[in-house]
This record gives sequence, structure tokens and C-alpha cells, in this order.
Amino acid sequence: MTALAAASEEGGRSTKEDWLKHAIRALVSDGIDHVKVQVIARELNVSRSSFYWFFESLADLHNQLLDHWLRINTGPMIERANRPAPTIVRAIINVFECWTDDSLYDPQLDMAVRLWARRSDTVKAVVRLADSQRLEAVTSMFRRYGYTPEDALIRARVLYFTQIGHYTLEVDEDLETRHGHVAAYLRSFSGQEPTEEDIEVSRRFTFRMQG
Repeated sequence: MTALAAASEEGGRSTKEDWLKHAIRALVSDGIDHVKVQVIARELNVSRSSFYWFFESLADLHNQLLDHWLRINTGPMIERANRPAPTIVRAIINVFECWTDDSLYDPQLDMAVRLWARRSDTVKAVVRLADSQRLEAVTSMFRRYGYTPEDALIRARVLYFTQIGHYTLEVDEDLETRHGHVAAYLRSFSGQEPTEEDIEVSRRFTFRMQG
């Protein structure tokens, strides 16, 4: 077997998704300094050279980690903020869905990327852009329901900063306790009184993952 054929066979034992999955896990658990090709190769039981079947360099892997973060944590939030809804309360509930489903927003990954950004101006710029895109989507959501530009911006900031702070402070609440406050949150964020139907809609998606 030629060296090229052997490398090709070995590369076939792992996939790009395998490398990304292990890199994400290392980033979340230990930080960007522990996202190392040699360590991941050992975990995958492949040679270090197989990495280059999927990535040009470690910097390429870093860029793809950021792309994954943007796709997982920013895309769904923007999509839900833009969803049609009969009232602003129901629109806010659409955004709340991101906070209860890790496939729509991964808080551990978000915190890991923010820690990474403290050490890299490039990553910091990406994080700031993502925050501005998220805030713009939520601000536009409020404006669609008649809020003034300034009121929409401040309400969006309160909603978004509250949630980011919730994760950063690692507030320890079970879903039942957290949902018990949902009416007050909706009232505070919108300035309107949620209906019983609103609360029920919120409860259904909050607890659907446990069903």
C-alpha cells in the first residue's frame, strides 16, 4: 500500500464532524488552548496527519469553530425574532424558545467563545458582530409591534442582556421554577399582560424536551 493510500484509509476512519465535535468539547471544557490537533487525533485514534484531510491548519479549525458557534447560537435567535406572531408577547415567547433548547442556543459554547474572545481581538470582533446582529433582530421585533426606536432598543437590550447574564452568573433554577416567573418576565419585557393562552404556549415548548 502506498503512503498516500494509507493516509487516505486512515483519514476515512474519522470525519470532519468528528474533529469538530471533539474540538467543541475541548473548547467548552478546557478553553481554546486545549484545542490541539495531537490531543484530538489521540482521542479519535487516528494519526495527526489525518487532520489535514479536513482542515488546512489549526487556524482553519478555529475559524470553523466560530462558524459553528454563529450557526448554532445566532442563526436560530434571528430566525425566531423574525417569526410572525399575533402579539409582541407571543413574539417574545418565540425568542424564549432558544433558551430552552440547546440545539437552538448552546449556552456553554457561548460562554466558551466569549472567554476565547478575551484573548483574541479577531474573535472579539466576531462576538461583537454576533451580539449586534442578535440585538438588531430583537430590536426590529419590538419595532414591528409599534414600539418607538428607543423603547424597542432598550427593551431588546433588557431581554438579551438578562438572558446572557443568567447564563454568565450560572443561575441554578430548574425549569419548573423558571417557568413560574415567565408571566412576570413577559410583562417586564413587553409592558403588556400575557394571557393564559400565552402562558400555556410557553409551557408547552418549555417542557416539550422532557416529554
